[in-house]
Amino acid sequence: MHNRRNNKETKTYLQGLRPFGSSFPKGVKSILKRSGYNYSEIISKWNVLLKKEISDFCYPKSIKMRMGGEKATLVIAVQRGNEIEIEYSKKEIIEKLNSFFGYNFIDNIKLESFNSQSKIINKKKIFKTSDEYEKKIDKIRNGEIKNSLYKLLNAIKNA
Repeated sequence: MHNRRNNKETKTYLQGLRPFGSSFPKGVKSILKRSGYNYSEIISKWNVLLKKEISDFCYPKSIKMRMGGEKATLVIAVQRGNEIEIEYSKKEIIEKLNSFFGYNFIDNIKLESFNSQSKIINKKKIFKTSDEYEKKIDKIRNGEIKNSLYKLLNAIKNA
């Protein structure tokens, strides 16, 4: 048995595996519990928390924390042309997200618009450069890796 004192906690552990979370200092634990976890939860539950009319043309882009770490601003990427609907439903989004977390985490929403045509443009660029990728894949000696990369390239082309 040994005592662990690297973060001002004295607990006795048997030698061997320890929980990863127990190696964090106390201050870091509280920050990760509140803000780090929240953004991933917002992304994973976005379609469930909000109405389909809202979640179909917008998604959470980032969370900007204030100095105290208690209040945050949610940055939402909105498809161009639908900004007005999101602007009118800001309060509803804030209420639903705060009720999900159980405390007032988000106090403001900032909107950033994006053009839906940009995804189509990116697909065209892949088609133009796919010949370059095929030449590079041909140089690979390992057959399994070569087949996997060809399948990946075909999946990207067909998507």
